[in-house]
Amino acid sequence: MVDKFVGTWKLINSEKFDDYMKILGVGFATRQVGNYIKPNLTFKMKNHEIIHVKSESTFKTIEIQFKLNEPFEETTPDGRKTMTTFTIENGRLVQIQTWDGKETTIERQITDDGKLLARCLMGDVVALRTYEKLT
Repeated sequence: MVDKFVGTWKLINSEKFDDYMKILGVGFATRQVGNYIKPNLTFKMKNHEIIHVKSESTFKTIEIQFKLNEPFEETTPDGRKTMTTFTIENGRLVQIQTWDGKETTIERQITDDGKLLARCLMGDVVALRTYEKLT
């Protein structure tokens, strides 16, 4: 199921991402950078069970590795230290981050036209980021 995410994806559109970063508690300067950059996401599989995700931009590169359904400690691009778990639900790769009594969810799915959609959810805020496959 994760195989369909494997490859490199370029951000082509972002909606309400500033609102999402605000509700996360991201400061103004970091939000400005976050709204400006267009990161590439690369998904790889290792040994058929470890998923490697790399988010790369001119500002920052972040890499994480994980197994589905196994919580791990993650430091997010904005510096939050979270406990994160990835699952597969209805064909979506679902990432849940918890920290300081808060929780956010990022749902990624591949659309029929081959785009990767990332819905970033927290409270009543929903940001949508659309990626196009490069390789």
